[in-house]
Amino acid sequence: MRPSMRTLAATLVGAACLLSAPAVIAQTQPPSTAPTKPAETIPDEKLDKAAAATVQVASLSRDYREQLAAAPPAEKQRIVDEANARIEKAITDQGLSLQEYSSIMEEARNNPDVHQKILQRLPKASN
Repeated sequence: MRPSMRTLAATLVGAACLLSAPAVIAQTQPPSTAPTKPAETIPDEKLDKAAAATVQVASLSRDYREQLAAAPPAEKQRIVDEANARIEKAITDQGLSLQEYSSIMEEARNNPDVHQKILQRLPKASN
């Protein structure tokens, strides 16, 4: 996998993990018996920014997945590069570096408290 494909894939996985329905998350995550780091290690401001970036990343991800699925092979790399640039901009426009965002997403995957704090900051889906 090319580096740009890896960046997109890692970002998409992070966003997808957080945007899954809470009920599905609860069903797929076994209860943890290991102590977790307190969520306070990530400032609320950073959690707010990560949640806002995640919404944008998820939207871009959906759009670009559709484009990739319909694209001829010769166009796929151009689409991935464009997606990576737009995703990076969505993250940095929130005031986070890619490293900060990745670290927060990793912490959210490994720490149910952080995961929950970010989920609480996501806009509720309108029905």
